[in-house]
Amino acid sequence: MDLEAFYGWVLAAFRSVGAEVTSPWFYTQLGLILAATGVALAVAAALRSRIDMTSLAMGWPTPLRLLVRVLVESSSTAVFAIVTLIVRLVMVHLTWPSRSYLLITAASLAFAWLIIRLATSMIRNQFAVRLLSVSAWAVAALSILGLLDSTVDALDSVAVVLGGIRVSPLLIIKTTIAMAVALWLSSVISKFLESRITSARDLTPSLQVLLIKMVRLLLIVAAIAIVLAAVGINLSSLAIFSGAIGVGVGFGLQKIVANFVSGIILLADKSVKPGDLITVGDNFGRISAMNTRYISVAAGDGREFLIPNEDLVTQKVTNWTYTDKNTLVKVRFSTNYDADPRAVCKLAVEVATATPRITKLKPPSCLITEFAEYGMNFSLTFWIADPDAGMDNVRSDVMLALWEAFKREGIRVPYPVRDIRVRGPLPVDAVIENPT
Repeated sequence: MDLEAFYGWVLAAFRSVGAEVTSPWFYTQLGLILAATGVALAVAAALRSRIDMTSLAMGWPTPLRLLVRVLVESSSTAVFAIVTLIVRLVMVHLTWPSRSYLLITAASLAFAWLIIRLATSMIRNQFAVRLLSVSAWAVAALSILGLLDSTVDALDSVAVVLGGIRVSPLLIIKTTIAMAVALWLSSVISKFLESRITSARDLTPSLQVLLIKMVRLLLIVAAIAIVLAAVGINLSSLAIFSGAIGVGVGFGLQKIVANFVSGIILLADKSVKPGDLITVGDNFGRISAMNTRYISVAAGDGREFLIPNEDLVTQKVTNWTYTDKNTLVKVRFSTNYDADPRAVCKLAVEVATATPRITKLKPPSCLITEFAEYGMNFSLTFWIADPDAGMDNVRSDVMLALWEAFKREGIRVPYPVRDIRVRGPLPVDAVIENPT
């Protein structure tokens, strides 16, 4: 459709609308539509006040509960469509069908909106629901009004050629809608497959994360390829855009690509996995999630460190639970020289053995490490099997128990004592103030 034909079509449409507006039956139908709108709003308000969705849909399956909720929320549209359709049937029997065309158009538009809302009730993403609902209803409205073919021709008449691809408003709209639907379907399929992979007990956590990421990436790539092929875009014609993407990766996306590749390497070599206790620099905590760009490390005090994957590949990482969850904990303490070091070591081992969370498979040990200036230094070592529950707390429990045992046995903890000697008299300057 060229511009001259489009102008003629618009002019004819305006003439048709002007002829209809001058007809008295137009205002009769408009009044009936307004009356049907008032009835629909009143009935919908009464239904919402009487229906309690919480008690009504309790115990129902989730899809049915969502369907009923959407139906109650769209009750005004349903009532309007039914009332308008009944009024139109009455007018068809009383007068010519052409005098009630506005009523059947309004009823058809209302029914189309109701069907679309019910069809999108299973989608959780509200933005996707609005986008699909509005797009589908716009197409349905144009089809009901008989303007779909002419609108499609008009949108396709204006186009530019980019890299061998004919880009028109129609192509952009079709690609956007198809891409949204395809990505939503890939997300649904991905979540289903993720649940199946997560429930597989014979897969390690790192392998589960790797499979989930690969499945998600493959589904997204497949969805994009299918949409581009469906709208008529030849993938070979996108070579210029792939070259631009390569240049962008070379100049500005190195870190993103490096983190993505590093994440794949970490998942493949299983050096770290969800649940491990690691130390990276000054950050210590348990890995709670492994993402495409970073890993999340929970510190245990409410903080979470987001460490880029590249840092785990290029920097030194301490994995406390790489091959074994048993972790060695050290407690250093001192006593004065009046204590028997053998008795101190024996007492420390007894205290550690009686402390909860300390494993009995590897018994504690205590060694004297140094004869220091103020006393003897000791090192008490013991093993725990649950480092994810914290190491500072068990270390604190052992030190408190040692303090109580030392007080009970009369063992004193040294502290520095300094003697200050004053040689000779100190000069004192006395200032006598005049009392007057």
